[in-house]
Amino acid sequence: MLTDMALRRAKAQEKAYLLTDERGLYVEVRPTGRKFWRLRIWEKGKEKKKTLGEYPNVSLAEARVMRDKLKGGALADTDIDVSFKQVALEWIKNKVQGIQTDKNAKLVESRLSQWAFPVIGDKPMVQITPRDVLDVLRPIEAEEKLETARRVRQIIGQVFRYGVITGQCERDITHDLQGAIRPPKVTHMPTLTSPEQIGGLLRAIDTLKGQIKYTVLFQIYTAVRPGELRLAEWAEIEGDLWRIPGERMKMRRPHWVPLSKQAVEVIEKLRVISGRSKYLFPAVRDKKRPMSDMTVNAAIRRLGYRKDELTGHGFRSMFSTVANENNWPPDIIERQLAHVDKNTVRAAYNHAEYMPQRRELLQWWGDWLDEQRG
Repeated sequence: MLTDMALRRAKAQEKAYLLTDERGLYVEVRPTGRKFWRLRIWEKGKEKKKTLGEYPNVSLAEARVMRDKLKGGALADTDIDVSFKQVALEWIKNKVQGIQTDKNAKLVESRLSQWAFPVIGDKPMVQITPRDVLDVLRPIEAEEKLETARRVRQIIGQVFRYGVITGQCERDITHDLQGAIRPPKVTHMPTLTSPEQIGGLLRAIDTLKGQIKYTVLFQIYTAVRPGELRLAEWAEIEGDLWRIPGERMKMRRPHWVPLSKQAVEVIEKLRVISGRSKYLFPAVRDKKRPMSDMTVNAAIRRLGYRKDELTGHGFRSMFSTVANENNWPPDIIERQLAHVDKNTVRAAYNHAEYMPQRRELLQWWGDWLDEQRG
């Protein structure tokens, strides 16, 4: 009978070997050191082996629960061979909704509904082959929607990995599609990066009047995402700190933005204009609603910048590029941009992490912008 200590201490050997638990459950330790849960079961008189996931992502206790469901008959054949659509919708409900924004969750489901479900939606997970997934991706590639193809493949892979963990399939077959689809060209949000260009932009913004002027300036000073900006509420502003709640953030984590002296001055100007509204940036015709998501980009176009030259989202790239070029620590910049670290341990950061350094960074940014404005 296995223990967590025995599993942790199991070292890689020249050849794969097995560590057995009970009732057909065992761990396969591969030469790479990776450890996979496997289960021997009998279906229709034939022995089958099912992969239940990788240790420690699937714990010993979780593997035993999955074994008991499968061996004890809690899952009938029709349950074991659930369709891709069933697993995908279960994954969205349990792993996407409540973690990502509603907008992103709907986009994930929309991509599956448009591209994947018509081809593999009704197929049992265990019967889907890499070729089947390729049949999903080829039409997208043919339309030159290479980024969409990449994202759809990524989503399908996430569904399969969820299926592995929950005992509904053996492995993520999308790993077999490495290099099968042309990669998308790497594109960056159009932005300005030279001091001369940025100085010209700031002088152009100063020609704007009223709320739109302060809207654009506030986004530049804070480097937040457009969606976080347009829904900003007065209740979130506490002196020189903006507390953005998790439900408005891309990854559903609260984010605190220290406000520079320049950003606070913008706040004071805005109080006169929109202080009676719930929102810092209300719609012009209806103060009870936030401004349109096209407002900032429309203002940029009015200043003479084409969409391939500058966008509202590009202000974040502007901030990141200039800060990196001026030797600010990348960790501080990434935290201020609310980027999630790919290292899952470091990703669980506190919304107030690096606050003194981030406050110093944004004040430097405000002062640097003033210098370029001249």
